[in-house]
Amino acid sequence: MKKTFDTWSRRQALALAAALAAISTLGAAHAQNPWPGTQPIKLVVPFTAGSGTDIVARLVAEKLGPALGTSVVVDNKPGAGGTLLVHSAGHLVNPWIYKGLSYDTIKDFTGITPMASLPNVLVTGPSHFANVRDLVAKAKANPGGLNYGSAGNGSATHMNAEVFRLAAGLDAQHVPFRGTPEAMTEVMAGRVDWFFAPMVSALPLIKSGKLQALAVGTAKRSPALPEAPTTVEAGVPGSEYLFWVGLFAPAKTPQPVVDRLQAEVAKIMASPELKERLDKLGAEPFTMPSAQFNKFIADETTKAQQVVKAASIKVD
Repeated sequence: MKKTFDTWSRRQALALAAALAAISTLGAAHAQNPWPGTQPIKLVVPFTAGSGTDIVARLVAEKLGPALGTSVVVDNKPGAGGTLLVHSAGHLVNPWIYKGLSYDTIKDFTGITPMASLPNVLVTGPSHFANVRDLVAKAKANPGGLNYGSAGNGSATHMNAEVFRLAAGLDAQHVPFRGTPEAMTEVMAGRVDWFFAPMVSALPLIKSGKLQALAVGTAKRSPALPEAPTTVEAGVPGSEYLFWVGLFAPAKTPQPVVDRLQAEVAKIMASPELKERLDKLGAEPFTMPSAQFNKFIADETTKAQQVVKAASIKVD
């Protein structure tokens, strides 16, 4: 099982490298023309359909096309020409867990804007644990005997779990999956003890009783699940984690293109319609100017490095 999961992680890293090669044509094509006109745009999402990153990308794509006067499609694999990258906080982890990457997270990409913050929710099977304190107590009573899932090595769901595990002082086994849907399936089946699932993906299963929500991983409670405490409120100080989804372009993309995309996405995220749709999914609009986003990326990359080192995260 582990071999399969690690193979997937390598494929995801290779997919991101291929995506970078593909989207590099965006900068070259627009070097002489500051805006692409009606050229179709593809949003590459290096995650499975149904993941939190994918859901946000599709919500934005639906509105971004008409705003730009072109078509915008989401592809869950590397594409070609006129392509942008939609990635999550997990993008900043890759340099610290994969050796010999063919791209540089900071130098080869420019951040256009974050789009949304998505609370991760600590879920278990129904009645698996009474609450967070019960989970922590049982994990400490059986060191290495419990396990926790993620949507892949270095994903935001993995990083949230590691921040929580380190803060709680737990010894448990990490089980990386191919994506969020597969991880949630294993939690519902009782083969995985807990998982920090994106709220946008887990909320329907929580409401139907197929998953139990113990807490949210963010610094504040989620309006979509107000009864769920934060992990800090539940007794684990220092366990908060910010899961965000953002839009990226090649580093050499002309600034007018970056600025136009940032402005249009910011308008979309601020619209009452999209905010209402995000509210129902437990997500919140989260945008900022490109320069501020790139500073944010640099700071978050340093934090990611610290977590990777503390948790001894490695991909064999």
